[in-house]
Amino acid sequence: MPGVGPVLASTLLIDLPEIGCVSARRIAALAGVAPINRDSGARRGQRCIWGGRREVRHAPYNASRSAIRHTPIFKSFYERLRQEGKHHMVAVVAVMRKMLITLNAMIKTRTSFQAKHGCC
Repeated sequence: MPGVGPVLASTLLIDLPEIGCVSARRIAALAGVAPINRDSGARRGQRCIWGGRREVRHAPYNASRSAIRHTPIFKSFYERLRQEGKHHMVAVVAVMRKMLITLNAMIKTRTSFQAKHGCC
């Protein structure tokens, strides 16, 4: 996948050995990029990311920035989120989550990355 280099690949394989064996929701939660509720009773808080494995959460940041610049799928996904009024970091984290879920599916099905234009 464009943007995934040796640092991210080794971090995922070493610090996230469950990759390819768990669901998309579970991989996002383990990596710490899943939106978590901050609700209590009638109070509705803002969703944020926390928890998970710190090393795994920090590793895909630069890969996602590269993917936003050079991969049409992630670029259009990022731009669509920004047009919807999402903050820059919210959109970047969404790309990180999408990348991890895609990598999880690629490892699970043993397929290579195939960039399809116009789908997100």
